[in-house]
Amino acid sequence: MKPRSYGWLLVVVGLTGCASDLDELQSWADGERKAAKPSVKPIEAPKRFVPQGYEAIAAVDPFSAQKLSVAGKQDAVQPNSLLTAELARRREPLEAFPLDSMSLVGSMSRKDGRYAILKVDNLLYYVKRGDYIGQNFGRILKIDEADVTLREVVQDSTGDWVERTSTLQLQEAAR
Repeated sequence: MKPRSYGWLLVVVGLTGCASDLDELQSWADGERKAAKPSVKPIEAPKRFVPQGYEAIAAVDPFSAQKLSVAGKQDAVQPNSLLTAELARRREPLEAFPLDSMSLVGSMSRKDGRYAILKVDNLLYYVKRGDYIGQNFGRILKIDEADVTLREVVQDSTGDWVERTSTLQLQEAAR
């Protein structure tokens, strides 16, 4: 026999030996599959839903304009209220914009007082002490070179109208 024949003979004998190992492995895997039992917990029955009625349907929506009018009526009983004075006056143009959309770009002095220059929607507005700005009844109290101080009337968590001091600061130009 040639040496190549011996090589083929060894390959055939080796594969025959592996075949018996594969049969043994297959029988072990089949036995393990039969022995393994899945443990699946049964699904609980669904709980019965009991609908409940909405009892606050007659109450005033805390986010509606009606809430403001109710507060205004309550303030009418109290004539010294902050909100009564604010609702009785005529609104100014800069009260249509929120304070965070405004930026202080400068200030200047004239004979009749100090003015602040506010930028809103790419337009410049000149305001003086006593003018109203912002959506929270903000009235300008003081104008300095670098900031504008104003008093706002806001509603606190209990529904009472209180004063709050806010400041607009000079914005540095982006270069």
